[in-house]
Amino acid sequence: MESLLAFLIGYLSGSIPFGLLLAKAAGKGDIRQIGSGNIGATNVLRTGSKKLAAATLLLDFLKGLAPVLIVAAVLDRPLAEAAPAWGPVPLAALGAVLGHCFPVWLKFKGGKGVATNAGVSFGLAWPIGLAYAIVWVAVLALGRISSVAGMSAVVAAAVAAFALQYYAFVPVLALIAVLIVWLHRANIGRLMRGEEPRVGAKK
Repeated sequence: MESLLAFLIGYLSGSIPFGLLLAKAAGKGDIRQIGSGNIGATNVLRTGSKKLAAATLLLDFLKGLAPVLIVAAVLDRPLAEAAPAWGPVPLAALGAVLGHCFPVWLKFKGGKGVATNAGVSFGLAWPIGLAYAIVWVAVLALGRISSVAGMSAVVAAAVAAFALQYYAFVPVLALIAVLIVWLHRANIGRLMRGEEPRVGAKK
């Protein structure tokens, strides 16, 4: 029961479509009708508002971080005890990412989970989150391709969890990495054709 409730808390938190809500509130319309149709920060940036994109990034990060920390706090026991593989804390993490990617409110058509998984990673263990952030920022700065940075970061989180001996978190982070890479399959196709846009590039 603990695990099911933890998953639901994560899912409900992750399913809040902040990008869509912020864009509509700012008079930018439905961001699902522009660019990639995604509800994440990268597509919000295509509205021309860096502030909206930054706000979306932060809120999508927090909706991954919050349920992990809340579940761990409610259980009121050491994280190592609260988080066996597929226990309440990892399932809250998984729920948050699935909620963002497949929100029930939007007929299960959401984002790709990169920012939400960043929050999840910091919630599980800050060294994992730090590895995530470093890889994400470094790859984005070097290549300016958002999809490559995102996919690199999610894989880095799973690798970091293993390397840093957070073994209880490896299965869920590996599963999330596979999911997020799969959700980027269209981006991978464009990368192979040399058609993937770079952040800040002119149309």
